[in-house]
Amino acid sequence: MIRLFAALPVPEDVMDRLEPLQTGLNGASWRGREHFHITLGFFGDVAVPDAQELDASIGDIPAPQLDLEIEGVGWFGRKEPGLVYAPVKRTEPLEALAKACRKAASTVGLSPDAKPFRPHITLAYLNNARLEEVMAWSERWQVLRAGPWTADRFYMFESALRNGKKSVYVPVAEYPLG
Repeated sequence: MIRLFAALPVPEDVMDRLEPLQTGLNGASWRGREHFHITLGFFGDVAVPDAQELDASIGDIPAPQLDLEIEGVGWFGRKEPGLVYAPVKRTEPLEALAKACRKAASTVGLSPDAKPFRPHITLAYLNNARLEEVMAWSERWQVLRAGPWTADRFYMFESALRNGKKSVYVPVAEYPLG
């Protein structure tokens, strides 16, 4: 079994804009820039034959290049914040690509993540962070703007655990856009 997800990469100049935000929040486990991505579909643990079918199905998705941009920051978890992120502006082509990735998983018999698609880049996972501190951090960084940039490809990543450390995201397939 391999843990898979489809995601758009984040360009280096956008990563450079995000890294300065990763400070000043108690309980934050900041993500390294190698973990920055925009998840289109999370598929979980997949058997190798199913992964091959999923790759073929996703490879058949026709999608244009995407213009992306970030506006502000946010957090998930109303009373108990679980993570902070940079939201990616929603567009019809981005929504359509995410929907197509999830549909591709369903057509090969996989159950994609049932959570609604909310395009974002995770900056940190939170552990016992106080809501007031998260709100203050978020208010400080609402001025963030990054992009626009054009995505001309997306990837299937394997999330591989490395001896109890953070997962390593390894691209296992590349899909051109446009």
